[in-house]
Amino acid sequence: MTQGYQEEKSENPYWAAYEETYGVPRQPEPEPEPEPEPEPGPKLESDVKQPESEPEPEPDAKPTKSGRDRYLDLLRSIALVRVVVYHLFGWAWLTVLFPSMGVMFALAGSLMARSLDRPAWGVIRGRIRRLLPPLWAFSVVALALLFAGGWDPGKSSDGPTWGWVELVNYLIPVGAPPFPWSVGSASGLLEDTWADQAVGVLWYLRAYLWFVLASPLLLWAFRRVPWVTLLAPLALTAVVGTGLVTIPGETGNAVTDFAVYGSCWVLGMAHQEGFLAKIPRYMAVSCSALIMAFGLWWATGHLGPNGWDLNDIPLAQATWSFGFVVILLQYSPSWRELPGRLARWDKLVTLSNNRAVTIYLWHNLAIMATFPLLDSVYELGFMQSDSAVAVLDSTYAIWTFVLVWPLIGLAVVALGWIEDIAARRSPRLWPNGAKRGGSRRKA
Repeated sequence: MTQGYQEEKSENPYWAAYEETYGVPRQPEPEPEPEPEPEPGPKLESDVKQPESEPEPEPDAKPTKSGRDRYLDLLRSIALVRVVVYHLFGWAWLTVLFPSMGVMFALAGSLMARSLDRPAWGVIRGRIRRLLPPLWAFSVVALALLFAGGWDPGKSSDGPTWGWVELVNYLIPVGAPPFPWSVGSASGLLEDTWADQAVGVLWYLRAYLWFVLASPLLLWAFRRVPWVTLLAPLALTAVVGTGLVTIPGETGNAVTDFAVYGSCWVLGMAHQEGFLAKIPRYMAVSCSALIMAFGLWWATGHLGPNGWDLNDIPLAQATWSFGFVVILLQYSPSWRELPGRLARWDKLVTLSNNRAVTIYLWHNLAIMATFPLLDSVYELGFMQSDSAVAVLDSTYAIWTFVLVWPLIGLAVVALGWIEDIAARRSPRLWPNGAKRGGSRRKA
């Protein structure tokens, strides 16, 4: 990397905007050769052409040679789909088939490590700025529904004052936002446990925020003692995630989440730093398989109320996710474009990555909305026969799966543009990378 490029990167705000938009550092264009000297003599600084700064690219531009890694984008899209399907059907085996949370934290850790080539405080501030406005939009709706259902935070078991103070977690997710286990009526439009399903997912934003804040320290530690930093969260999980040491309340939940997924976050940093590439593939895969086997063995003796749901077994979740992510990153092909038949999914992969926060925040409310919509079908005239009712009963789960995606798409159109505003981009309703009618700016 040339000195001119380094100086331009540090002074030109467009480099920071490009890197924050795509999560990857912009590769320098080849510097033009200096103009031939008319006469021999010492070159002046003004005689050498400096690389010109380029306009900020479109956020949803199709990836080019200097664009983002489409393999990692594909993994994030798969993780989001798996989360939706898991929350829709509750199939415990999905947590074994594809540990979405571990994958998502690893990808976020990799992007964070790339961004930390810039001053840490600016990176942290940018990540928080992009996270909070979508959360605020969700919180406005969630709190309105909670208060409309008769919830009173002042009746919290922790005391009236603290019950209201905890509402700050709806604005800045440093802790778990409070919500009642039952609100409204079981016969209402939403079942009375809807808050647990809708608001409960905010634990991910809390964990993400703490990982972002800790990233400069984690990256500093990894560069000095990589193996210790990489494996320390697994050791911590073995202490706080097995009952050996119990931390009560939401503090214990936060520490456990940080421990369970900490190694995955650091794995993302290791991938970005080139650390994983230095380990022979056969050794990495073999050791990962042993760690994953340990996780399954541990799970067999500690099955929770939902059986093989690894979310209920912290140590199994941590070790299985760790080994799974190592294998995914070891085989990372670093695609600049989706190859072969995967190319047909390019627009959906682009859309889901541009709207990942929106999809995650609103997918459970979209799932819950499918049930009253489908139930209303029973009231239609052609459903009065027993055979029609039997057909709908037998295909009910399939129709919920079909219906949830348009509802998620509606949330993307209605609220996804907030992610663009938070990232200081021009708002778009459907940023799937498709070309618009007119000309577009060059990336």
